[in-house]
Amino acid sequence: MDYISTRGAADDPAASFTDMVFAGPAPDGGLYMPQTWPEITPEMLRKMRGQPYSVIAASVLAPFCVGEDLTLDELGRLAEDVYGPRSGIFSHPDVAPLRPLGKEMALLELFHGPTLAFKDIALQLVGRVFDHLLSKQNRMITIIGATSGDTGSASIYACAGLKRARIFILHPKDRISEIQRRQMTTVSAANVYNIALEGSFDDCQAAIKALFADHDLSKELNFTAINSINWLRIAAQTVYYVTSALSLGGLERNVSFTVPTGNFGNVFAAYVARLMGAPIGDLVIASNKNDILPRFFATGEMAAGKVEETLSPSMDIQVSSNFERYLFELLRRDARSVNALMTEFRTRNVFRLNAPDFSRARSAFYAYRTDDHETIATIKDAYHKYGIILDPHTAVGVHAARVHLRTHTNASPMVALACAHPAKFPDAIRKAIGQIVPLPPHLTDLMTRTERVTPMRNDLGILKNYIKGLAQ
Repeated sequence: MDYISTRGAADDPAASFTDMVFAGPAPDGGLYMPQTWPEITPEMLRKMRGQPYSVIAASVLAPFCVGEDLTLDELGRLAEDVYGPRSGIFSHPDVAPLRPLGKEMALLELFHGPTLAFKDIALQLVGRVFDHLLSKQNRMITIIGATSGDTGSASIYACAGLKRARIFILHPKDRISEIQRRQMTTVSAANVYNIALEGSFDDCQAAIKALFADHDLSKELNFTAINSINWLRIAAQTVYYVTSALSLGGLERNVSFTVPTGNFGNVFAAYVARLMGAPIGDLVIASNKNDILPRFFATGEMAAGKVEETLSPSMDIQVSSNFERYLFELLRRDARSVNALMTEFRTRNVFRLNAPDFSRARSAFYAYRTDDHETIATIKDAYHKYGIILDPHTAVGVHAARVHLRTHTNASPMVALACAHPAKFPDAIRKAIGQIVPLPPHLTDLMTRTERVTPMRNDLGILKNYIKGLAQ
């Protein structure tokens, strides 16, 4: 599989899988996308049904990854090393198990990895692929990324100790939970650097984009992205949509999904799985007060506002970077039109779709907004009715799923994504049910571990000098 840019100016020639994995954004500022969509056929679905997660992962990902630098056998071994029963990485044998939430829906539990968040599932594999390719090519890379809470710790746990990679993660100072911060800052590996940037997650994300845009520095230090800018992470997230759809529906019926959404990567992975042929029905976007996506799907206007702090901080985002990938598909891969819209958004913080394109967008997704009061009420309800404690991001999704089911009765069976362990958000859980959830055994001493973090002004020059001083 070769890869092309959403903005079209970096496609001659198209990038190979290896070049794409290590490139971050495309040289023209766009995001890489596969040149064509592979197909998951009914025969493939029948063969995958009942197989272990590692086998399904290798089958789904093979068209995206297999080539000169990564054979099918090597991909299978990497998937087994990450998801197999002997890996010890995930605490549940199914990796991404389903759990009933009453009769109306199921929870897809994605928090059984080392950092208790859904991003572990993809990033543990990404880290193994990085290590495999770097060893083959005998090269060093500098990984840079921004996090609104969970991506950073999952990235660090996936890459800590790699001999051929240094990793720099920016998070918004004082805007993530203490547990989220400590999961990053207490990792003692010498190749890990944490930066607490003044401002919001959008400021952190803008800084990362500016670093990649400095082509001389990017080339000198071999910058690589590990957050959802990197296509491999999106591809790896498609797998749990396939496994859960097979478990609940198989070939007999479609399964709908509700996805708590900030940066649009996770729900776009669901969209990709549906494009490829997985038995997926409705896709529901669940947002908190930072409701740029529900507003877009209601009006056709993408308009960034001020980032609001909420009980679901990983979704406190107003610029959903992966939305550009969806625009590319929505506009029939017309890179010139995508570039024009993204330029308008960058300069004016707003763009509007024409009527035909907006109509097609509305048919692809549903989107709902949940405020903090509704989040707390949903956590209380799930606990008192079913004895299940939801983290606040999952609660945003469950509330949106219930709203959708009330008006779209044909959406069942509905799966709501449980994206993080409730222990990561003690303040919200205490506010909702008057208690906290203990951390799993491997994190019980987290609050007493020594932190390593560098506070920093939101100044690109300072950031560049800091990274250059440590990465050279």
